[in-house]
Amino acid sequence: MSTTARRRRIAPPLLLGAVVLVVWEVACRSGLVDTFFLPAPSQVFVRLGEDLGAGLLAYTVPTLVEAGLGCLVGAAVALPLGYLAFRSPRAAAALDPYVAASQAVPAVALAPLLMLWIGYGLVPIVVLCALLVFFPILLTTILGLRSLDPDVLDAAKLDGAGGWDMLRHVEAPLALPAVLTGLRNGFTLSVTGAVVGEFVMGGRGLGMLVAARADSADTTGLFVALAVLCALAMSVYGLLGTLEQRLHT
Repeated sequence: MSTTARRRRIAPPLLLGAVVLVVWEVACRSGLVDTFFLPAPSQVFVRLGEDLGAGLLAYTVPTLVEAGLGCLVGAAVALPLGYLAFRSPRAAAALDPYVAASQAVPAVALAPLLMLWIGYGLVPIVVLCALLVFFPILLTTILGLRSLDPDVLDAAKLDGAGGWDMLRHVEAPLALPAVLTGLRNGFTLSVTGAVVGEFVMGGRGLGMLVAARADSADTTGLFVALAVLCALAMSVYGLLGTLEQRLHT
């Protein structure tokens, strides 16, 4: 992607964000909004600096680890099943209703069950994250494989490719951008799963910090924690998006 194209892509969200922050700040400073319920961006920024100095990043690492492990576990299950569904219409027909049904169960309902079945700590939170990312990764894997050019696959078969060689040298490289899209969307859900898991099952990450600050009615602190969560998800989302763009070029 050229520098000009990159600027055109980045400029609109930055401009929109700046407008929202200015309107928000003006509304708070003019008294239209009670800053107890909605602190001004300047207050959040000052508190963010204070929290960073007090060790806020120490809460970020556990949440990132939980989300990352959950995404990897979900991908480790979804990718083989996606390939199986691509290769076997019967397997796809058997999996479809159960995969669809799994999306009807909210994370807040799964978390207490996982706590009862597995206990507290890292493992149940990782399982919850994996369950949340499973569907988007599975779906994009199937769609990516089904969208491969049949002529390319036929040409590879004529050259003698088949089985593992076909997957390794043809199908996997061509479907990789779609898989990365699933991972990119899945990771944002995994962060949500980590926070929900920490609410219910305990932890030492940003979810625990959000819960503690909500209990103490620390609105500004809540916004700081939420801002860090958003920055965390957006950073990984952007990194995977950049990798995906490079694979397309």
